[in-house]
Amino acid sequence: MPLTRAEATARAATVEVRSYEVHLDVTAEGETFESRTVVRFGARPGESTFLEFEPVAVASVTLNGSSVAPGADSGGRLALTGLAEENELVVAATMRYSNDGEGLHRYIDPADGNVYLYQHLFINNGGRVLPCFDQPDLKASWQVTVTAPAHWKVATNGELVSAADGVWRFAATKPISTYLASLFAGPFHAVTDSHDGIPLALYVRAALAEHLDREAAEIFTVTKQCLDRFHEMFDIRYPFGHYQQAFAPELNFAAMEYPGLVMFRDEMIYRSAVTESQRESRATVIAHEMAHMWFGDLVTMAWWDDLWLNESFAEYLGTRVAAEATRFAGAWTTFAMQRKAWGLRADQHPSTHPVAPAEVSDTDQALLNFDGISYAKGAATLKQLVAFVGDEAFLAGLNEHFTAHSYANATLADLLRALTKASGRDLAAWAEVWLRRAQVNTLRLSLSPAPAVIQTAPDAYSTLRPHKIGIGLFDQAADGMVVRRSSVLVDVDAVENTAVDADLTADLVLLNDGDLTYAKIRLDEVSTAAVPTLLPLISDSLARAVLWAATLDAVVDGERPVAELVTLVLTALPVESEVVIIEDVLRATRSLVDRYSTPETRPAALELVTQAADRLLAVAEPGGSRQLAAARGLIGATVDTARLRGWLAGAEVPDGLAIDADLRWLILYRLVVLGGAGVAEIDEEFARDRSASGQQWAARARAAVPTAEAKAAAWRAIVSDVKLSNRLVEMTASGFWHPEQIELTAPYVSRYFAEMPEMMRVRSGMSAEKTVGYAYPELAVAAQTRQLAADLLAREDLEPILRRVVQDADDDMRRALSARF
Repeated sequence: MPLTRAEATARAATVEVRSYEVHLDVTAEGETFESRTVVRFGARPGESTFLEFEPVAVASVTLNGSSVAPGADSGGRLALTGLAEENELVVAATMRYSNDGEGLHRYIDPADGNVYLYQHLFINNGGRVLPCFDQPDLKASWQVTVTAPAHWKVATNGELVSAADGVWRFAATKPISTYLASLFAGPFHAVTDSHDGIPLALYVRAALAEHLDREAAEIFTVTKQCLDRFHEMFDIRYPFGHYQQAFAPELNFAAMEYPGLVMFRDEMIYRSAVTESQRESRATVIAHEMAHMWFGDLVTMAWWDDLWLNESFAEYLGTRVAAEATRFAGAWTTFAMQRKAWGLRADQHPSTHPVAPAEVSDTDQALLNFDGISYAKGAATLKQLVAFVGDEAFLAGLNEHFTAHSYANATLADLLRALTKASGRDLAAWAEVWLRRAQVNTLRLSLSPAPAVIQTAPDAYSTLRPHKIGIGLFDQAADGMVVRRSSVLVDVDAVENTAVDADLTADLVLLNDGDLTYAKIRLDEVSTAAVPTLLPLISDSLARAVLWAATLDAVVDGERPVAELVTLVLTALPVESEVVIIEDVLRATRSLVDRYSTPETRPAALELVTQAADRLLAVAEPGGSRQLAAARGLIGATVDTARLRGWLAGAEVPDGLAIDADLRWLILYRLVVLGGAGVAEIDEEFARDRSASGQQWAARARAAVPTAEAKAAAWRAIVSDVKLSNRLVEMTASGFWHPEQIELTAPYVSRYFAEMPEMMRVRSGMSAEKTVGYAYPELAVAAQTRQLAADLLAREDLEPILRRVVQDADDDMRRALSARF
């Protein structure tokens, strides 16, 4: 049952939570564990309240020494009446493990049979582990004890006090919100270190021990560099004692900011060759989660309408600190190319919302706002704010904010007061248009009759915004290279036409040079015509990223044809040096070719993508990131099954390219899609690679087998197999649809709209959202698909997660249909 904002407000006015003492016993075999909880809280005498609570069975419930009547726990809540000024609730219950990444998730490693647990109470799953007041503004201290099998290790937010005979006792934490309480348990491998007085630790499944040992030095280096930079920026040092980082299986998020015990998806402990952009991504995620120690953990949003106070700041500071403190100085290029595009797409969907919405009615709606707007758009908006008020005032305001609200909660108004005081500027008008209003502006450059920036808003919206932008002037030098002659800083007013008092004569003029603002960018006609020639010759990777992003966005909007894009990819990408640009352009182009090309034009367009990847592969340094990125791009686009089989067999493999476990799976997966391999080859590969990654790859590949039997089995797994874990369901759904199999999967288009509502009754939360998204028939680009979507959306009983996914996916199909015809 979702918690409404009205309920949360009333409960916060009734109770003040002091502490939780939690004892979990996870020694028994099977699907359940024992939970004993003592909750101490103040209240208004005589009042009533409730806690979130979803037990399998209840042994006892007492309030202030008296038994609570049977039946008080119902509908996922435990009702309490007759509260005293100070209260002690004691509950002993049997709880159920989960396999959906929420509550207390239980995982059996296929590599060795070991069992692992992690606790993920986000966003309203606290009641699946213990009775609790599950809302962010009821912070409390947590003291945890875990009884575990003798050969296990256990880690929690709190620091370890003792461990003997399988009983692990941890110190009480500082006040934290319920969704931030976590643990990691199992026979995991640990690597430890320390820095600046802070104990550090890394944890991973035993099966990944050798890989963690190889990766630990880089992870610790990034961690230490980020700690140092945050300590330079913030007056309050890291506030939660030790800094543990656990790499857990089947985590729904890429990572989660539990104070003292940050958790990451364990795919970040690399077992195969990866590109530099993947290492940069890991470093940025480490910095992102560390930023949460201040934004989210030390100071927490009062309610989910201020989610941006957590995620926008972590996204901005994670990218900034990774760029400033680690060897990954190009992190802002990745942000411009990848993260910002995520925000722009989300902001143009029907489900768009402000960065800081005025109202989030309940926790179900809150879950839907964990999207590109709350993360990437918010971060880009903060980058614009820094340009607006200056970095010194920005950081001073943040420090004022931390001091005022440490170990407590805050709102947008609280932050604006601190920033206004520090900057001396009234930010109310800025916040109104940037934070309180949805959608994105488009900035275009007009050079005639005089230079001007033209700003527009979508038809359904009227908001124009102030922007501080750079306008880059690029010329081709005598040696053929393209250099930035100058960059003009311009304040664009919140009007349709802003005159630019500068000579903008150049071979190519780039709006938003430096990527300071959040907007869709369109070049003037002369610059657009110059892009194919000049783009490959620009030395600044961030400028190239802005140009590529603008080009891809124009294709998405149907303003430029896919055929023009693939020609540009063939011309410019083989000489691209920035790996993230290579990877993202190949991924985005492949997606656009699959959805925007007709069945008649797709083969030729895909062949040009294959040629671009092949050309890059031919010139890339052996063993380097560009070579690996090119190989992956080629594998995903080629229809040459003989070449793929040869690579699997070790024949004619480019020098330096390692056909390791993950690349083998990628090759096999493409062969399966093309009908060049089947179930037998998948089973053989899984026998060779009986790991967690191998298990997930096998699930995805089996869903891709082009037979009626395989598709039927995959569909059953997606819609009704509740024993399948979150990640295996998601991988199955992601492997189902392919352009090469449109006729085979045609019957499942209507089945999606008929059967997904029932699927939502057996799955929930983030895994359900991912599954219905992956399973959407986005490749069935047809008016009939849109009509089926419209019929489903007309239902009044549609679950909010499914409604949003279908609504936005249908909008994407609208664009694809328009581009085709």
